[in-house]
Amino acid sequence: MPVVKLLFSEVLTESFGFFFTNLRLFFHIVTIPWIISIGIRIVGATIAEDSLIAMLVEKLADVIPTVMFMVGWQRAVLLGPRSGDHLPGLRWTPRETAYLLHLIKVFGITFVLVSALMFTMGSLDPGTIGVGAPLDPELVRRQAMAAPLIVGFIVSMLLALRVCYGLAATAVDVPFSPRLAWAYGRGNAWTIIGSLFLTFLVGAIVTAIATLLVLALARGVLGAQEAAAVITWTAGILVSYGAAGLAATVQAVIFRRLLDWREGSTLPALVPS
Repeated sequence: MPVVKLLFSEVLTESFGFFFTNLRLFFHIVTIPWIISIGIRIVGATIAEDSLIAMLVEKLADVIPTVMFMVGWQRAVLLGPRSGDHLPGLRWTPRETAYLLHLIKVFGITFVLVSALMFTMGSLDPGTIGVGAPLDPELVRRQAMAAPLIVGFIVSMLLALRVCYGLAATAVDVPFSPRLAWAYGRGNAWTIIGSLFLTFLVGAIVTAIATLLVLALARGVLGAQEAAAVITWTAGILVSYGAAGLAATVQAVIFRRLLDWREGSTLPALVPS
């Protein structure tokens, strides 16, 4: 297999170009998963709004519609719209199961570390932070315990970004694993990490800004807290799906460029290290 050199600018240009020229296709694929995610958010807020455990359970439940969307979207990027594919959200298939298992292998440790960090730090009261405020021994102890978790999270996140482009292979039924993603990405590690990190960062910033703007507008127009919250969740979840779709597009483009993959082709032989 010849060594393929990915170019940061070309990966992002192709990915952003595909996503924004296929917004109609995006809305077609995302509709049902989006509705499911809104339902999960409403149920989670109704049951226990301030519970960390409830929030983690909600996030875990939301993985299901997210996987359905990601599989459908990455198939559209790599194969184009196909009449034989079911609309994401209508049913769960072995393909989604394989994708979920691959996702757990890639991001499972990162999620565990984030969960542990949340339980370790708890909720901090901003009123206790200030000049002249006495140090809280419990707060100092929690921060000391959180330090290695933060380091572990950063390392695990970098490793996950390095190999997560392989999820696109599973979406098109190509047997793949994080180990193969690591081997095929040799020589392009920082391009892969940089492209995906920038995409995730931009997506997170845009989602946060859009959510705050919609919340401010909804409260200003409606005034009612409950209605404003539902409108904000609806818009915020849609924008977050857009960010996920953009990241999924980058993963698919990296997979296609790196392995020169086309439908029906086999994986190229690995270059001996």
